[in-house]
Amino acid sequence: MPFRLPDRAPHFVRRLPTPPLGLLRPVFQQLMAGLLRRHPEMFDRLGEYGRVNFLIDPVDLPVVFIMRPDPETPLLIPYGRDAVPEWSAAVRGPLPRLISMVNGREDGDALFFSRDIVIEGDTEAVLALRNAIDDADIDLFEEVTALLGPFGRILASLHGRVGPLFGRAAAIMRRGAGTGGPAEGRKA
Repeated sequence: MPFRLPDRAPHFVRRLPTPPLGLLRPVFQQLMAGLLRRHPEMFDRLGEYGRVNFLIDPVDLPVVFIMRPDPETPLLIPYGRDAVPEWSAAVRGPLPRLISMVNGREDGDALFFSRDIVIEGDTEAVLALRNAIDDADIDLFEEVTALLGPFGRILASLHGRVGPLFGRAAAIMRRGAGTGGPAEGRKA
């Protein structure tokens, strides 16, 4: 079962303080190295676009990521929004939409045309990245659990039990928002 964040989770996460990014960088580098080991075809398919700096911007989080899918030196580096380095191509959107696109549950074209996802800069590079990701059949939950080793196996076993609870909680929150629940953004 693929990992899915509840639609409201990013709003909660956004309110958390930004963790020290220096501590997170090795984790994301390991994630990228794992992707290269398990999905080398994705990196090969990118060709010249593997050397492009992609800005991955989950608009509902306090961090952005620079990703360079170069098979020689793959990078995935988190940055605070106030310190974004140069990039050539950008993909911006809510975290649940970005994850759904990577996991293949939502079509990137449909997300773009509905304006849930925005691309900027080198659009050919973004299309090449999207096509390479689609063909690689990536499941981010599996990638994270592989990164965590024995703890990942525990998390994976719990996911089968806890994952459906997240889905039900998200459905309840969506129903509550439309049935007289707390009015967000409504004038009194």
